[in-house]
Amino acid sequence: MSSFTSMAALQMGNTPVVILVLYMIMLLTFGIVAYLKSNNSEEDYYLAGRGQGVLVTALTIMATFFSSAAMLGIPGLIYKDGMPFLFFALNLPLAGAAIYILGSRIWRLGRARGYVTPADLITDYYGGSALLRTLVALVGFLYVIPYIVMQIKAGGYLAQRMFPDTENISAFGMEFGIFEAGTIALSILTMIYVLIGGMRSVAWTDVVQGLLLLTGMMVAGLATVIAMGGPNSFFQQLSQLPVEAQALPGATGGWSPWKLMTICMFASLSTMVQPGQWMRYYAARSTKTLKQSALIFALFLPFCFLFGVMLVGLGARVIYPPSAESGTLLPHPMIGSSAAEFDQVVVAMLQEHIPLLLGPGIGVVVVSLILVAIMAASMSTADSNLHALSAVLTRDVYDKFIRPKAGDREKTWFGRAVIVVATLLSLWLVSIGDKNPDFKPLALIAQLMFVAMAFSCQLLPLAIDCLFIQRGSQKGAIWGIISGILVVFLFTPFTGVILGNGIADSLSGLTGTLSQLFDIGFIGVSINAIVFVIVSRYTQSPSEDQVRTFRRDLRTDPGPKKVS
Repeated sequence: MSSFTSMAALQMGNTPVVILVLYMIMLLTFGIVAYLKSNNSEEDYYLAGRGQGVLVTALTIMATFFSSAAMLGIPGLIYKDGMPFLFFALNLPLAGAAIYILGSRIWRLGRARGYVTPADLITDYYGGSALLRTLVALVGFLYVIPYIVMQIKAGGYLAQRMFPDTENISAFGMEFGIFEAGTIALSILTMIYVLIGGMRSVAWTDVVQGLLLLTGMMVAGLATVIAMGGPNSFFQQLSQLPVEAQALPGATGGWSPWKLMTICMFASLSTMVQPGQWMRYYAARSTKTLKQSALIFALFLPFCFLFGVMLVGLGARVIYPPSAESGTLLPHPMIGSSAAEFDQVVVAMLQEHIPLLLGPGIGVVVVSLILVAIMAASMSTADSNLHALSAVLTRDVYDKFIRPKAGDREKTWFGRAVIVVATLLSLWLVSIGDKNPDFKPLALIAQLMFVAMAFSCQLLPLAIDCLFIQRGSQKGAIWGIISGILVVFLFTPFTGVILGNGIADSLSGLTGTLSQLFDIGFIGVSINAIVFVIVSRYTQSPSEDQVRTFRRDLRTDPGPKKVS
């Protein structure tokens, strides 16, 4: 882990502790109030009564979208590769368009038919296949676990930065390093308020966390520009970056035009059909609510990304340029000491420069608030994904195959058990990665993000067919999604873990070449779509009555639901 110990970091004192405790009390209060307001039904726990307004819907979608990757993983990539990653910002207006177009159609079907999870809609259209429901649930699981691991890792990094003098913490007769303590604290707190309050608690906390994150991004960007002498000086210094950091394929040579284009397209679409976001469409009060939220998302987030993420990553590259050692690009010592520590660039910049600009008193308070904001980004995505995974496994597995006659209270408690198990599993995976830095599947936050999105992409062909085309078949959907999942696995570091290093090495030439050219989600979804179309061509599609009723419900807007 990082050996960063600037004067700013050493003078943080007890300020981070006070701010963090106040923040935790607020989150737990939201959880308790949400629990008192709930009625213990499955729909209320997972969708907050389907009555969320524009402010809550917009901020909870944005908070779920902007995870720790926004303030840790993506700035690390920008710092490492330079300006080419600027094009990644194009995925934000595309994501807003997906909310506007896909979200409103998903909402109509969900309201008309009482859907709770993505599998409810997809499986219902294709005839109620148990295998298809299981596969859609599997896609949700494969997306959610890497994303939760990513957020928990961020908690460990932030704990290291907020409390650099703390060596070990003793509790329950055991000693924990500060990284371990940070991961455990973030996990337990997030788990508790999701367990207590469900979707209502998640949405309310997302509002606060989203506002904290967006404010933190603006302050981080402003501090970076001021630290470099103002806007004119900032851009003049950027123009002096090395040539490889100013043009494609970037300093590491990893960003071909096709790869960046496919990432921008499929990163946006995949994050908009992942379980947590899909369920937010169901929870909105009306289609008008979703469309207004989409416009807020598409107009506001690109500015925040460019100013609060791009400027910080590029500024750090100017002030603390990375270096190459034995062919490996490493961060500046002020950022980190290993290739796995590019993720910490934003926090290092904040701790070094904000106290210098604002003075040690106000500066430490502002840094502490921004670090809490970054933690909020992690928690807002972790809570959404824990909550979504609970819904998926409860509704799509327990309710359908294990205890079909279970009541709402029993299913809600099973969902809470899923949250506990998923949190412990993710903590265990983070612990493995911390103790074994060479365990590649957990090496970098950004890597986990792209793997998760690649799995989520595999719902796209089915979603587009259900919502717009209505030409596919049940068998086509099943074989398409199986093909897509298998292809994505081949392009991830998990291949060696599952198939053995021998098979993984034999495939590495082909997969390595293709992954340099294209986003792995795009590769997987392309195979998925091809198989889906071919199999559907020769197998039976849903009945005309089924297609007709779906089209009717897609055209019918039942109107807004009263606020819960």
